[in-house]
Amino acid sequence: MKKNVLKIALASVIVLTTVAFTANSLEKKEINVKDSEVSWRGEKVTGFHTGTVELNKGHFIVEDGQLKGGEFVMDMSSIKVTDLEGENKAKLEGHLKSDDFFGVQTYPQAKLVITSAAKKNDGTYGVVADLTIKEDTHPVTFDLEWNENSASTALTIDRSKFNVRYGSGSFFDDLGDKTIYDNFELEVDLKF
Repeated sequence: MKKNVLKIALASVIVLTTVAFTANSLEKKEINVKDSEVSWRGEKVTGFHTGTVELNKGHFIVEDGQLKGGEFVMDMSSIKVTDLEGENKAKLEGHLKSDDFFGVQTYPQAKLVITSAAKKNDGTYGVVADLTIKEDTHPVTFDLEWNENSASTALTIDRSKFNVRYGSGSFFDDLGDKTIYDNFELEVDLKF
């Protein structure tokens, strides 16, 4: 009798566990990289520059309609400058891709992995993520605007944390008007 009760109890636990795990709908929302855009803005003492970088791939993890995670890979060799033309544009793009900045031959990708997301209100999540640039990984936080088929955010990155120190007043003295600020801005518009 005890064995039968134990078997029934064990079977009930297995069934309930199975139902609990299958009741949650875990979904991977792939990013449409062709329709998505990542733009950047970097400032220096004498002005600023703007540009874009392309996504290689990306996805969000959604469980029961709530954002839970995600991973995004950027193609650092795709860095473009949008505020210059001709020789100046090509020169700056080459410099940004060089070892002075992002060293794209050695570090062709940057990656952002969402480690947690908490709903703040309808359509907005507070996100904590790990950002890897040049094999250095540091946490970043930002608000993500979430819609049915899109998501967007603006975030500030301190490049000096990722060993991108060229022209940084934090590491070099007497740069004067050649100083490039450590923080750069990203505007991200994702379609899925």
